[in-house]
Amino acid sequence: MRRSLALFWLVAGVMHFAVPGPYRAIVPRRLGRWRREIVAASGVAEIAGGLGVLSERTRPAARWWLLATLAAVFPANVEMALRSERYDRIPAPLLWARLPLQALLALHVWRGTAA
Repeated sequence: MRRSLALFWLVAGVMHFAVPGPYRAIVPRRLGRWRREIVAASGVAEIAGGLGVLSERTRPAARWWLLATLAAVFPANVEMALRSERYDRIPAPLLWARLPLQALLALHVWRGTAA
């Protein structure tokens, strides 16, 4: 479970740099001035969290780091759901459905980083 958790976060973080456009598009408008920086910071946060999961020594900190990261990016997911017309490639019900899925991801982080 830990390896899959780490891999998920590492891939997610790298994607912020490999294909930044979609991530920049979901940064809430009020933060639009810092789109590039926010996407880079969230990518670094996800990579750091994924790496942290791998080591027993850093795993407890990785747990809280990743939970905080999920909380920090939640507004972008809300932005997508509220402005579904901007994301016409994704059906609006899926954008709304992904909001509670973050709770499941948080649970996976919690369990995957348990001692």
